[in-house]
Amino acid sequence: MRLVNHEPHAIDLRTTPVHLGLGSRAKPIEGFAWAPEVLQAYSAAIAADGAEGRMVTIFDGDGPDDQWERHPAGDELVVCLSGSVTVTREVDGVPDRVVLGPGEATVNPAGTWHAVDMAGPASILTITAGLGTEHRPRTEARPTEHAGTSGPRTP
Repeated sequence: MRLVNHEPHAIDLRTTPVHLGLGSRAKPIEGFAWAPEVLQAYSAAIAADGAEGRMVTIFDGDGPDDQWERHPAGDELVVCLSGSVTVTREVDGVPDRVVLGPGEATVNPAGTWHAVDMAGPASILTITAGLGTEHRPRTEARPTEHAGTSGPRTP
């Protein structure tokens, strides 16, 4: 995994996310994967950006999310590119659902537990403050304030 300073070719955001960092820098993340060792290397490489760093990526899927997540370092933008998605947020102990169609977006506020369910094949673009991201299984009726695992993942 390495951050590329200048990429002259097209970037596939499904396989090569882009890190937005300090100084308005956009750096493709070559060799990225959702594996613990790669996430640790990514976190170390962008540590100086702190809470201001953002990851931009596209996810394709079909069906419900299997976990809750939250991003304590900042808000997350979720944009539906195709299909239909439902973003469920836990707000004051109550599920708050927003249905998105192509071209529509919503913001998950910093620290808010959320999950994204795709109704049939769908694609989303996310811009995420990944620092300190937590995950927890979605087997529980609702998320709680207890610890999860660190590292950016799907919204």
